[in-house]
Amino acid sequence: MKTYVAKIADIQRKWYVVDVEGLVLGRAASEVAKVLRGKTKPDFTPFVDTGDYVIVVNADKVVLTGRKLDQKMYRYHTGYAGGLKEIQYSQMMRTKPEKVFELAVKGMLPKNALGRAIYKKLKVYAGPDHEQQAQKPEVLKILV
Repeated sequence: MKTYVAKIADIQRKWYVVDVEGLVLGRAASEVAKVLRGKTKPDFTPFVDTGDYVIVVNADKVVLTGRKLDQKMYRYHTGYAGGLKEIQYSQMMRTKPEKVFELAVKGMLPKNALGRAIYKKLKVYAGPDHEQQAQKPEVLKILV
């Protein structure tokens, strides 16, 4: 038997729009990451970007379970000595709700050049409107 390897020229990419209103953050992000990576396609190849484009709307209406709204912290380092910064999840949702979903999906992608290429196909919007109407995206229903 021969193993099929997807070629970049043969990949057919689609555009999907996902409404995450009322969905749990991690569960929705994992489903979006699967579509971005191409794991839902029969021609999936681990070392080739075979995934589709995903537009996420209503990212400001995503929910967390338990007491994570008060306890979850986002940490990053500025690069300077003593430059560790912490932002609470509730504050991040008020200021940059798109960033919360982007960080959740980014953590589920490969940590290499392939993961960075896959991440560029994710478009996240806080409200119900998006700028990719010309691509005629199909609605992707997430059952979580």
